[in-house]
Amino acid sequence: KGDPIVFELEGFDVPPGQGPLLFFLALFAYMVVLLGNGVVICVIMTDRSLHRPMFVMICHLVVCDLLGATAVLPSLMMHFLMGQKKISYLPAIAQGFCVHTYGVAVSLTALSLCRYVAVCEPLRYHSIMTSARLHSCCAVAWIVALLLIAVLFSFHMNVPLCGHLVQHVYCSNRGILNLACIPTPASLAMTWSVSTGVFVIIAFSYIRILSVSFKRRRTDSRVHKKALQTCVPHLVVYVLYQIASVIIIVSLRFPSVTQNIRKFFSILFIIVPPALNPIIYGLVSKDLRSGITKLFSMRVVRVCHME
Repeated sequence: KGDPIVFELEGFDVPPGQGPLLFFLALFAYMVVLLGNGVVICVIMTDRSLHRPMFVMICHLVVCDLLGATAVLPSLMMHFLMGQKKISYLPAIAQGFCVHTYGVAVSLTALSLCRYVAVCEPLRYHSIMTSARLHSCCAVAWIVALLLIAVLFSFHMNVPLCGHLVQHVYCSNRGILNLACIPTPASLAMTWSVSTGVFVIIAFSYIRILSVSFKRRRTDSRVHKKALQTCVPHLVVYVLYQIASVIIIVSLRFPSVTQNIRKFFSILFIIVPPALNPIIYGLVSKDLRSGITKLFSMRVVRVCHME
């Protein structure tokens, strides 16, 4: 029986004495993500007026964001504070699995289809998007995503590894397969297929929504306004995610970019969208803003009564 597999993350090249500062920066970023997304999910769960399809799906998006941030930031904090780089096989697979689940943007896919029905079929929306169908849609989206990622990770289960140094800040399917002793083209092809499929579904939904809204603008300006209010926050969220992803790809094209900068760019897509998404929803959704105000007002009143 062979020794258990233990990977070593290359991580950041931390200058002497800078570890604690970087730890607190990572901790601050994680606290922002937890606080912002925690407030959103608490408001939606406690305010019955927000128990509507769009906000239920926003809850799923929040869970997805928390999954991605929690998979990477705590281990990154340990790396900065204690220099911890080693990670055993199962935690490595779990980390990569969570990062890929976040990367599939499963909630945005389901959300785009929901908004498509709301704008393009407004009269039939409530009959189409019933509570049962809503939860079924979310469940199917999660199950399909998890199955696809499970298949993706199954490619390296029986692949011999010729090293244990993962040249990244966190474990991913690609990072582990780069250690394989044999080529693994099927995994790369599947990764691109899944990413392209998600992009096509989201792009089709929103292009169709905007097309319908512009056609109906002359006859009913409310449809156009509703479509823009509906699409803008979700498109901004998705664009932020894609910009962060593109930055990673572009940075690889410039050899002069230092490894630390390149690795920093590679974790932006896990930090920036989850941190900004709650702000975007709060700015755009009047109902969510009023729910947050109501929640904090109740807390203040309770504190005042206790005093």
